[in-house]
Amino acid sequence: MLDALPSLAEIAPFIAIGFAAQIVDGALGMAFGVITQTLLVSVVGVAPAVASASVHVVELFTTGTSGISHIAHRNVDWGLFLRLVPAGIVGGVSGAYLLSSIDASVARPYVMIYLTGIGIYLLIRAIRMRKPRFADPKFTAPLALAGGFLDAAGGGGWGPVVTSNLLVQGGEPAKTIGTVNTSEFLLTASISIAFISTIGLSAFTTATVGLIIGGVVAAPFGALFAKRIKPRTLLFAVSLVLIATSAFSIWKAWPVF
Repeated sequence: MLDALPSLAEIAPFIAIGFAAQIVDGALGMAFGVITQTLLVSVVGVAPAVASASVHVVELFTTGTSGISHIAHRNVDWGLFLRLVPAGIVGGVSGAYLLSSIDASVARPYVMIYLTGIGIYLLIRAIRMRKPRFADPKFTAPLALAGGFLDAAGGGGWGPVVTSNLLVQGGEPAKTIGTVNTSEFLLTASISIAFISTIGLSAFTTATVGLIIGGVVAAPFGALFAKRIKPRTLLFAVSLVLIATSAFSIWKAWPVF
């Protein structure tokens, strides 16, 4: 819990991490939760439930700013947005309540193995892509339900799960990334309320303050990058980030196997 205002020296590292993580997340539609959750649990030593709550409190600010930026750059498919949000909220609230009582992260390594495979598939698609061809994703509600649940229970997963699978279905990269980022605001708000109702205000830490500052400053730049970067380059970047973050999570959880 944040008892006093932190000094600049205390929050500077978290500002830098929040900035870098949000640049990646805003441009590629994933990785903010993975980067910040890993820092809070592995480096700072925060309990998983409190760390996940902290990340979602931060994302309440970053996703709001990012969503406004993506809307301004016309990166949002509103039909897809309306298909993702309701199921995502149901999955997210369920995951938040589950994590508050048990450690649901034991399934995370297996999800990461799946996402590594998706990343490799997207990488192959990016290498082979010559003329972009896109399609409206059809498999959305169950995907959003799973993404929301894993996001709350595992401290990050909405972006990697939902963005990557929509791209596999042929979603246009900039619109997919912008829509997933914008819908994440409502998901995050629901998860944060669920966490605060179960664990109280312990999510507000010195790290949270720094991550909010860095993330909010970076959010507008990520949306701009998503709009300006070519679809093939975006797909290539998404695949590499997905492979790297998933492989790192598998390596961290190796004793589980």
